[in-house]
Amino acid sequence: MGHVLHLLENARREGRKLLAVLIDPDFGQDTDRLDRTVQNACMAKADLILVGGSLLTSAAFDHCVRRVRGTSDRPVVLFPGSPAQLSAHADAVLFLSLISGRNPELLIGHHVTAAPTVRAMGLEAIPTGYLLVDGGKPTTVSYVSQTVPIPHDKPGIAAATALAGSYLGLRTIYMDTGSGALRTVSPEMIAAVRAQVELPIIVGGGIKDAKTARALCEAGADVLVVGTAFEQDPEHIFAMSEAVHHTGPR
Repeated sequence: MGHVLHLLENARREGRKLLAVLIDPDFGQDTDRLDRTVQNACMAKADLILVGGSLLTSAAFDHCVRRVRGTSDRPVVLFPGSPAQLSAHADAVLFLSLISGRNPELLIGHHVTAAPTVRAMGLEAIPTGYLLVDGGKPTTVSYVSQTVPIPHDKPGIAAATALAGSYLGLRTIYMDTGSGALRTVSPEMIAAVRAQVELPIIVGGGIKDAKTARALCEAGADVLVVGTAFEQDPEHIFAMSEAVHHTGPR
């Protein structure tokens, strides 16, 4: 077992909640902004730094990951939107399979392309079932993936999908409403998934305040991922970090 998966599974067993900050790889073009973001994330006691996104508009991905690696003492994990978003400077990669959709390229196609590169780079690959959930408006990930999100009020669909992913041998479940979503995954949906799987549950998209963060953790989320909210108000992350790290075991 790799270091990052060990961290996730240990936290799950011990009832500890983790906070991850998602870095837009296009930050690589603005090193001052990137450095400030990573330093603020570390000061706020983020447990992981994720790098990636659905759409890459610059060629600065590897530079961005290398810069994050040099600035942070936290594990750097890739959250790739395509096989192009790989870098040997990271510690691990979430090997995402979009199990909520029916696009074969995002279920297995891109993985075949990326696998030899992942091995050659020596990256820890974490098999992750990715569930896209309706966040109240179309997002880049739904457009790029050509995937219909799971309806926000259908926790049973998410629970059955996550259970199928666990039977397929996936090691984590990532539930996401996408960057800039109007709302995050509901506590009811997280609780339904938690009732079906013992895997670490990662939740991202639309998490805007500490109250919401605490509710998601109490519902069964193990890792919360923040991106847009952190970029808009870096100070906000400190309150959210307190909420996440002080939520008791479930």
